[in-house]
Formats: sequence, structure tokens, C-alpha cells
Amino acid sequence: MTHFRRLAAFTGSGYDKGRGRIVQALWIAASSLVVERIWCPPSVRVGVLRAFGAEIGEGVLIRQGVRVHWPWKLTIKDDVWIGVDAWLLNLEPITIGRDVCISQGAFLCTGSHDVNSRTFEFDNAPIRIGDGAWIASRATVLRGVTVGRDAVIGATALVVTDVPDGARVLAPVAGVRPGRIES
Repeated sequence: MTHFRRLAAFTGSGYDKGRGRIVQALWIAASSLVVERIWCPPSVRVGVLRAFGAEIGEGVLIRQGVRVHWPWKLTIKDDVWIGVDAWLLNLEPITIGRDVCISQGAFLCTGSHDVNSRTFEFDNAPIRIGDGAWIASRATVLRGVTVGRDAVIGATALVVTDVPDGARVLAPVAGVRPGRIES
């Protein structure tokens, strides 16, 4: 029997981590030992992220348990809230506008794999979140998506395409079609 995928042949081409192995290791240690911990004050979280290259504006509140894959690929404008256990898996840049709320357990993922690649090569793309947007609890925003200004991504929604300014993306609930967008 022949299988389509040959994972042993994976090369990882096209993905630049942006820093050397020593900086990567230091970040992983700082993140797991300090940044993600409940005892770490939000101002220290922001300071450590900035020290590792994140561009972070004023008035940013990052709660405990927030995971950032590579801080040097993160830009956050002023007055942003990021809730407990949010995960910013930024193999590529994530840019978050002003006055954005990313709620508890939200997942922003810039990484994927090419479904047509026999060796499962990367198919990554940046994420952009517009000013005033709200990514509600446990929502998922996938690679290459731009969430428009003042858009709302409802709790547990899955977003795979761009969301226009002011739109509301609702998760499947009784009586609502899955992934419905209201403008």
C-alpha cells in the first residue's frame, strides 16, 4: 500500500524562525518560567516580551497563561487586553491593532501545512487584527486572516477567511448556521 505523505522527507523550507537557537531557547525558558505564570505581574510580562523583540504599545494587559511562540514576530498596539490562556502561535507575524480584546483561551495560529505537499511542507501566513476587534473566548483565527476594524469573532468561532470591518462571526449554536457572518 502506498501512502501519499512522506513525513520523513519534511524539510521545513520557507519558515524562518527569526532568531538563532540560543535566543529561541532563552525565550522558551523565560516564557515557561516567568511570562506564563500566575504570579508574574502583567507589567513584567510586557517587559519580558519587549526584551525579546515584541513591539508592544501602552496600556496593554496580558494575563497569565498567555503563550506567545516568537515575541519578535508580535506587534501589539495600545490598549489591548489578552485574556488568560490565549495562545498566539506566531510562526509568522501577528499584528494586533488598538483597543482589541482577545479573550480567554483564544487561539491565533499563523502556521499550517500544505495539504498537497507529499512532505507536508509549511504553508504559513501572517494574521492581522484590526482596531477595536474582539476575538471572544476560545475562538480560533487561522493563518492568513485579516480581522477587520470593530469586527467581533464570537466564542468558539473558527475563522479561515478575512472578516470585513464591523462584521460579526458567530459560532454554531442552536438555530444559527455554522460560521455565519452578520454585517
